[in-house]
Amino acid sequence: MLFLPVALSLTLLATACTAHAAPLPAPQQVDIPASASLTLHAQLYKPEGLGPFPTVIALHGCGGLGAQSEAVLPRYRDWAEQLLKIGHAVLLPDSYGSRELGPQCRVKERRVLARRERVADINASRQWLLQQPWVARDRISLLGWANGASAVLWAVRPQLLTRNAEPDFRSAIAFYPDCRISSGLGWSTRVPTLLLIGAKDDISSPSACRQAVEGARGRSALARIIVYPGASHDFDRANLPLRAIAGADAALPERGHIGTDTDARKDAQARVTEWLAR
Repeated sequence: MLFLPVALSLTLLATACTAHAAPLPAPQQVDIPASASLTLHAQLYKPEGLGPFPTVIALHGCGGLGAQSEAVLPRYRDWAEQLLKIGHAVLLPDSYGSRELGPQCRVKERRVLARRERVADINASRQWLLQQPWVARDRISLLGWANGASAVLWAVRPQLLTRNAEPDFRSAIAFYPDCRISSGLGWSTRVPTLLLIGAKDDISSPSACRQAVEGARGRSALARIIVYPGASHDFDRANLPLRAIAGADAALPERGHIGTDTDARKDAQARVTEWLAR
């Protein structure tokens, strides 16, 4: 499916932003018991009040959740604040910092895998949220970027549903995941899942993602893909001029192009709002 404008949703989003002009709550760190040997650190953005609130588990990309000077990088903070404005709580688990690891963008050096450790982090986060009185238990959704989006696709596969998983995730959203392995394995989803990717993404694979979604039809919950013409990897990041990656920054993929696409970014913001309201 190609990019289509969603003007009504953008109007609703702008109205919501105007209505919530007061300062947004700051994030707080929470510690989630993940295993006998791991405490998962996460940043929580929660609206004021008792709830219950629809909640999003948001999964960072291969560069990590934060940096030395900030617990949450601007891209994830911006999204968390947007979701706060429409009444959602946002939990951002730190898959790398919790394991005392830096960025995991170099494939040969990767020690935390999307299909294994990061799925375990998702499940631990959900179990923790289900115990919180301010969470709307039937409205916990997933949102991920790049490596985190790949983890989302693994986490929603029907094979990974466990007996103690109810209520299941409400929905899932994946920004430019790497679909090459998933499509080869015959990916499908048990919850409504939206993929958003640029047609010019040369880091992930738009064709593999399209193949994964089309291959899931008839044996899957609703899966939809939006391919933005002209958009590259990281198109939803604000104020990021389009550029080629030189390979020197360990917090970035080794090759390809990244950059903001303003139209795609605006459309994606509206689509995320619509998808989470399902």
